[in-house]
Amino acid sequence: MLIATSCSRHARQREGSLNAIKHPIKRSFVFFLVPDFTMVAFATALDPLRLANRMLGYEAYKWRLASFDGRPVRASNGVECAVDTSLEDERRKMAGPERPSMVVVCSGINVESYHNRSVFAWLREEYNRGVGIGGLCTGAYVLASAGLLSNKRCAIHWENLPGFSEAFPKANVFADLFEVDQNVYTCAGGTAALDMMLKLIGDDFDESLVNRVCEQVLTDRVRSPTDRQRLPLRARLGVQNSKVLNIIELMESNLSEPLSLLEIADEVGLSRRQIERLFRQEMGRSPARYYLEIRLDRARHLLIQSSMPVVEVAVACGFVSASHFSKCYRELYSRSPQQERVDRKQRLAA
Repeated sequence: MLIATSCSRHARQREGSLNAIKHPIKRSFVFFLVPDFTMVAFATALDPLRLANRMLGYEAYKWRLASFDGRPVRASNGVECAVDTSLEDERRKMAGPERPSMVVVCSGINVESYHNRSVFAWLREEYNRGVGIGGLCTGAYVLASAGLLSNKRCAIHWENLPGFSEAFPKANVFADLFEVDQNVYTCAGGTAALDMMLKLIGDDFDESLVNRVCEQVLTDRVRSPTDRQRLPLRARLGVQNSKVLNIIELMESNLSEPLSLLEIADEVGLSRRQIERLFRQEMGRSPARYYLEIRLDRARHLLIQSSMPVVEVAVACGFVSASHFSKCYRELYSRSPQQERVDRKQRLAA
C-alpha cells in the first residue's frame, strides 16, 4: 500500500489559502523517516500541527517528509509513505531559507541495526546550526548514535530502555513520556508524541489553542512529561496486595545486583515466610522464581537490542557466571542466549 502524495502537500491544499505575510511561520519541520518507523507515533506528531493550522486559520507550522534516498519508506505496519526530499536535498537546504526549525527522526522496531554515518553527520550539522532535533519512539537511539545525547535527558520506549541504557551510558534516559533538554526533544512513541507536540504548540501559542486541538483529537488533557509509559503494576499484573506490589517494585529496581530475600523482608517489614506465602497466593510461584524471571526478561531485551557480549549481559542482570545464566535462560525460553542472537539476526535478514 503506497501513500502516493506527500502529507505536506495535501495538508496545504486542504487547509485553504494561508497568509504568510501577516502570520509568519512559527516553526518548520523535517520528519526524517527511518525504515520500520512507528506509524502511530508519526501520525500523532504530525496531525496536531495540521490541526493547529486549521484552528488558527493560517499556516503557523510547515513540514516536509524526508528519507535517506528520497524514496518511500515502509513503516512497521507495512504501509509505505512517500516523502518530499532526500538527505542530499536536505543538505542543500541547510544554509538557505528552507532550513527547518526542527528535524524529527521517526523510527521504530529494529532501530538497533540502523547505522548510517551520513544521516548521523547531517543530524550533528543541523544541531550545530541551531536546528532543534527530535526523536519519536526509538528515535533517541538514532540521536544517541549521532552523538547528540551525551549528558542530556531523553525518553525512549520502555521496551528499548534496557538496551539503550547499556549502549549509551552517557545519556540520561528516563521512562517518561517525553523529555525536552535545551534544543533536543525525545518521546517514547505511541500517543506520547501527541503530548510532546501539544506542549510545543502550547509554548508557541497558549492553552486555548492546545485545548481546541485536544477537542479535535478527542483527548481530554495533555499528559505530563513524567507520566508513566506503562500501566501501573496493579493493573499490569492484576495484583491488589500492596505489599506484593512494593516487593516487585524493589525487585525491578535491583536487577543488576539482586537483593536477598532477607534484605527484601527487612525493607518491607515482613518475614521471609510471609513473603513466600504471599507470592504463592498472588503470583503462583516463589519470590525467588519471580525475581529470576524478571531478570531473564531484561536479559532477553539486552540480547535482542544490543551487541553486548553474553557474559556482560549476564553480569548486567545479576548472574555470577555466564554458564549459570545460560542454563537459566534455556530453562525459561527453550533456547540459549547465543541462539536468541542468531534467531534475531536471521529475522532481520529475512
